[in-house]
Amino acid sequence: MQSAVALPFSQTPLTRPSRLLGSTGSIFSTPRSLRFCGLRREAFCSSPSTHLTLRSDRVRIPSTRFKVSAAATTNGAPPPKSFDYDLIIIGAGVGGHGAALHAVEKGLKTAIIEGDVVGGTCVNRGCVPSKALLAVSGRMRELQNEHHMKSFGLQVSAAGYDRQGVADHANNLATKIRNNLTNSMKALGVDILTGFGSVLGPQKVKYGKDNIITAKNIIIATGSVPFVPKGIEVDGKTVITSDHALKLESVPDWIAIVGSGYIGLEFSDVYTALGSEVTFIEALDQLMPGFDPEISKLAQRVLINPRKIDYHTGVFASKITPAKDGKPVMIELIDAKTKEHKDTLEVDAALIATGRAPFTNGLGLENVNVVTQRGFIPVDERMRVIDGNGKLVPNLYCIGDANGKLMLAHAASAQGISVVEQVTGRDHVLNHLSIPAACFTHPEISMVGLTEPQAREKGEKEGFKVSVAKTSFKANTKALAENEGEGIAKMIYRPDNGEILGVHIFGLHAADLIHEASNAIALGTRIQDIKLAVHAHPTLSEVLDELFKAAKVEGHATTKTGDAKIKLNMNEDGPRGPSDDEKQPSLSKDLILRSPSLKMSEGSEESKSKVESAGELLDVDNENCSSSGSGGETKRTCVDCGTLRTPLWRGGPAGPKSLCNACGIKSRKKRQAALGIKPDEKKRNRKSNSSSDSDLSFDDHRDCKKKKKINKGDDDDSRNCSSEGVSKYLDLGFKVPVMKRSAVEKKRLWKKLGEEERAAVLLMALSCGSVFS
Repeated sequence: MQSAVALPFSQTPLTRPSRLLGSTGSIFSTPRSLRFCGLRREAFCSSPSTHLTLRSDRVRIPSTRFKVSAAATTNGAPPPKSFDYDLIIIGAGVGGHGAALHAVEKGLKTAIIEGDVVGGTCVNRGCVPSKALLAVSGRMRELQNEHHMKSFGLQVSAAGYDRQGVADHANNLATKIRNNLTNSMKALGVDILTGFGSVLGPQKVKYGKDNIITAKNIIIATGSVPFVPKGIEVDGKTVITSDHALKLESVPDWIAIVGSGYIGLEFSDVYTALGSEVTFIEALDQLMPGFDPEISKLAQRVLINPRKIDYHTGVFASKITPAKDGKPVMIELIDAKTKEHKDTLEVDAALIATGRAPFTNGLGLENVNVVTQRGFIPVDERMRVIDGNGKLVPNLYCIGDANGKLMLAHAASAQGISVVEQVTGRDHVLNHLSIPAACFTHPEISMVGLTEPQAREKGEKEGFKVSVAKTSFKANTKALAENEGEGIAKMIYRPDNGEILGVHIFGLHAADLIHEASNAIALGTRIQDIKLAVHAHPTLSEVLDELFKAAKVEGHATTKTGDAKIKLNMNEDGPRGPSDDEKQPSLSKDLILRSPSLKMSEGSEESKSKVESAGELLDVDNENCSSSGSGGETKRTCVDCGTLRTPLWRGGPAGPKSLCNACGIKSRKKRQAALGIKPDEKKRNRKSNSSSDSDLSFDDHRDCKKKKKINKGDDDDSRNCSSEGVSKYLDLGFKVPVMKRSAVEKKRLWKKLGEEERAAVLLMALSCGSVFS
């Protein structure tokens, strides 16, 4: 069963910063240890509207990866003598299991503590056995649908089932998966310790009666338990939770289900297929409140109305009494707002599906000054535990249902892997909005990202438009072949830049289809790119193919700066910018500083000054670059004096074209000052026939070949020109003075640059436009 966030960039210093522009003086730096997969841009950019995105298929910035292999018998290299383990995990559910396996892969000596049975809620009392019951209900529902079977030309006699056989199927599946998890950890050398675990203090854990062990890092992964509201008496027979229902000890004629979320919907699918009548009791004004409203409306028409299900909304079950002495289960209903008594129900059984509560009692959190919030352990975006004073508890993490960020088994596993990445020196932030969720009814429901109301609220707050695209399963060949044309797919997106905000699917195998959208959100893939992907025909995946193609995105750019789209082509011949008739904006140095791919180290004043010098050199230092038109002789606003006039200045790259002639001359003097060139020296150099390289100015560097001032014996990137201007230009961090190169020279020099240097040059190409066209 199954029970997304702007992420601020951490102030914690990251290890092993890499330089993007080689060893000749770096302008930008970015931590090599930082992984971008599944990372939102908001984690790095101070403003969502001023960020720079590089397509991963066109620019690759390689990072050094540590490959660690550990023998299964030794569980990696031994830790320092002061610790028993590198990592201790309290809780052997899906989250703890995922973290343990990844830790061993990274070479950590790992132990996992389990007070009950391996697998936790998901394997033993949740996701796994429930799917076994739903597999039975799906087949029963199909066999009982006479019209559906006749449409295939099939004749089936009355279908029946053996309740104990169905229960055994669920129990056997849980046992098999539990054994698989246990064996996988043992095979890799994870120490499985039995007993209730608790935190004694920093880096110290107690389990069982008197066993105390230490570790460099500790992960709490204790999961959750069914939440039972006050006034409800659970006896495990007639008033039950999902833990009891999965044992399927009985199939009541009439069962009330309190709550219409994931758990309640899935059990209604099971019970109605096995012949029960169901009554939903929902505190909110509509059923399925956690789903997108449009999906909820359609799901109610398909999953609720045609079946033996009725419902009460806007009411609380204030008191539920189990059946006894021949009396049925009594349920008292009160109005959710006025708290007045509304009705009393008499049913054969009641299932409490009101969600789950974190299991955090008795963990010794008071020993590290941690105060829970409604039972949840407070953590930051890196799953680091926060104490009662708002400070991070060193070396202590919490994942899964216990932290309340997203109560899904696969989310817990992803969080565990993220933590292991951090403790092994590779910073990682998980984007919870990219984690999909699914409800395994027939048909299924799946979703990822924001609902339409959430997206529109965010758009109104942040100032962007929100659009919706839809497609129907009735237009899909494979769905029609299965006679399962009921369903829709819905995508919420930004039409200005193609960002996918959310995708919701209701239909055949929706839980399997959602992952294409989930991965697109995680990787930052835009609609204009993914709509070009090819899908096999005929398959259900074409539902999403049509969904992406139905979206209307303004422009076709894949790289965005400010409000303008820029087309770039990275290849061996060098970066190709837009043509002259395309709009090419200028970038401010502040925007370059905030670029996620070139995030500078905190407090690096030297790097900042170099960026400012580079910005002045390329005329991107003005914070308010703007224009009233693009291309030709369109009048623009001078970015310096604000006068609207035809851009007469042609003395430099694309940036100065936004200047009037008078301001352009001043800009040239500013660049000359940055290079240490005096105006009178420049004029002398142009008129001089001197053979001394030191007399050449930066502007005259383009003439070196004609004047034969190049040392041809050594063909390095700086062309061995000792011009004072060129030398200072290189000192700023630029490998080559591409501003004054011919197309042939640019191509030759481009092939010499490494991938990281190419990425940096590309970013500068964005800021100075026609220089690289």
